[in-house]
Amino acid sequence: MAAVLPSLNDLPRQNASHVKNRWGDVVRQVQQSGSVAVTNHSTVEMVLLTAATYNQLVEDAQALKAREQSVLDELGRRFDARLDMLQQPDASAKVGGLFAAKGKLARRPKAGETF
Repeated sequence: MAAVLPSLNDLPRQNASHVKNRWGDVVRQVQQSGSVAVTNHSTVEMVLLTAATYNQLVEDAQALKAREQSVLDELGRRFDARLDMLQQPDASAKVGGLFAAKGKLARRPKAGETF
């Protein structure tokens, strides 16, 4: 997963006219380096990638999306579990007890293993 790609500034560059006129050379350069930045008036306008690099990027993006969805699903399950606890018949009394405690603890807190 996670293809290691160079930053845009570190890519080999070819201007658009060179790409148009010397396509074969550019294809060989892309195959050797993995990607080439195409410039127009010294500004990078696009990046040419090998098909393998593109496929890896798509797979990485899909894996990330699936991971994000699983994290969201887990958060949803945890939220639902907490909400269910608040729907219990004795929940109101327990919350009222928390507010009535006014910060008083039943016993002293421990401060580490040796305390």
